[in-house]
Amino acid sequence: MSGARILVADDEPQITRVLRRGLSSQGFEVQVAEDGEEALNIFRQWKPDLIITDLSMPGMGGLELCRRLRKISNAPILVLSVKGDERIKIEALDTGADDYITKPFGMDELFARIRVALRRKSTTISDDLATLEIGDFSLDPQSRTLKVRNEAVHLTPKEYDLLLHFLRNPNRVLTHRVLLGAIWGGESVEQHEYLRVFIGQLRKKIELNPADPKHIITDPWVGYRFNP
Repeated sequence: MSGARILVADDEPQITRVLRRGLSSQGFEVQVAEDGEEALNIFRQWKPDLIITDLSMPGMGGLELCRRLRKISNAPILVLSVKGDERIKIEALDTGADDYITKPFGMDELFARIRVALRRKSTTISDDLATLEIGDFSLDPQSRTLKVRNEAVHLTPKEYDLLLHFLRNPNRVLTHRVLLGAIWGGESVEQHEYLRVFIGQLRKKIELNPADPKHIITDPWVGYRFNP
């Protein structure tokens, strides 16, 4: 993972200096942007492997940057912000971010989150590329495409990862901790809001009636069970 390209979008020079120095010391190539518009331009030209963005920036902020990036790329996005409340975290995740780190943060924590994000990116396509045909679902790991009841359904990268894990573990209760560890890595096993966001999104896309789900079943206080 050393040598991966990382784009940092933040309007605080002190933050970008620290991040550039710290990431470069780990062998990453780094470019920085002061706002979302500049970050988007750099992204198109440089094609980074991962993006780190603040939320509050002049002009285009981090949420809009996430939305724009998700239209053109599946590259992992890590959000940094002083805003630590659950509503903002959920909004960031809902717009396409893969992870969320609240300022102030330790560099060791950031490095760990980056390693998880890059590792998941490199292993997203399974060694087993056979199409999964089960119940109402047909998922092709090679093209990352899904059909539900013979209808094509578009998934974001994390929605795809979550559904793939469910399809590989049908009719089995998966705890919050197991799902979080499988999709976001061991550093995120207590971030239950991640699951609430993405389970809600998946239900809207695959359930006939999201308010009365038949496929993704909640096991209160424990986790979820997938009925294909």
